[in-house]
Amino acid sequence: MRRPAAEEGAPESDVYPGARPPRLTTAIVGHAQAQAELLGAYRSGRLAHAWLIAGPEGVGKASLAWAFARFVLANPDPNAAEAAAARDLTVPETHPAARTLAALAHPDFAVLRRTWNVKAKSFYSEIRVDDVRDAHGVFRLAAGFGGWRILLVDAADDLNREGANALLKMIEEPPDRALALIVAHRPGRLPPTIRSRCRRLTLEPLAPAAIEAILRAQGPPWSENAAAAIAAAAASAGGSVREALRRLDPESAQTGALIDAIVVGLPAVDWRSALRLADRFAGAAGAEAHERFVLAIYDWLAARARATSEPLRREAIAELWEKIRHGARETEALNIDRKIHALAMLQEIAERAPWP
Repeated sequence: MRRPAAEEGAPESDVYPGARPPRLTTAIVGHAQAQAELLGAYRSGRLAHAWLIAGPEGVGKASLAWAFARFVLANPDPNAAEAAAARDLTVPETHPAARTLAALAHPDFAVLRRTWNVKAKSFYSEIRVDDVRDAHGVFRLAAGFGGWRILLVDAADDLNREGANALLKMIEEPPDRALALIVAHRPGRLPPTIRSRCRRLTLEPLAPAAIEAILRAQGPPWSENAAAAIAAAAASAGGSVREALRRLDPESAQTGALIDAIVVGLPAVDWRSALRLADRFAGAAGAEAHERFVLAIYDWLAARARATSEPLRREAIAELWEKIRHGARETEALNIDRKIHALAMLQEIAERAPWP
């Protein structure tokens, strides 16, 4: 699929290739209840200093977090008429806060996410502790515009252990008018100490009509698809915009079909199909496909864990989960061949059969 020209600077880890970044999404489609909850908390004067925004991947958690950050920075006084009159989190693109945030130039805002490894030409596999410490600077200094200071974490699932501990210290004793917005795809995997210090906001999968609207708003090449193709992608995406984008991307759709075929047959492995899939993981372009396959394996393991009541079997599944997770991060950190990691995952699953 033809993709628009890349923006200046390094790639962003929370963006599907060729799609509009969450930081540029100034109007949120769907999640009216979540927007109302955030607005109500802000206008009440009792805003929690840390929010855990949870939900499945691709349902708009990051876009909602960016929208709330933009609204707070644009309306630093919750009692002002503009804040009181707002029906949702929309802020005009021309507002100074929106422009500086879109340019990643707002002095009172920091985003914490996996960064680009120039040498390896891929993203780091995790959010490192040094990244957390650098982002902490936004809370150490006085607000440049005299309002709020905001940290957005996207996504907390990518924190390594040291990074999670450093984030915990940040949210344990925050300064006045400091706000942490923490996006998490699998909040249960986060340390309980972080979860307990956050107000949780869970987003549900989007309705197909909302996904269709978002796809059309993406612009070319996505909006150039036939209306029937967009509708079909939205209907089969399980409430995830990211999955709908994958289904509209011909190359990704082929990869998805291979992943589905392999996963549905587990724990038996079709090695011919597995080798075909593993060949798609080469180079920088293969990172997205590899990550998608790992997530599919996680989901398969989670389903196996739910299907058994035997503690020992659940423990074995959890052990394999951790082994695969560690291997995925080590693969990216050390620039190991993703093909080797993927085939090793399947070999582990096949050797541990029978499964529940």
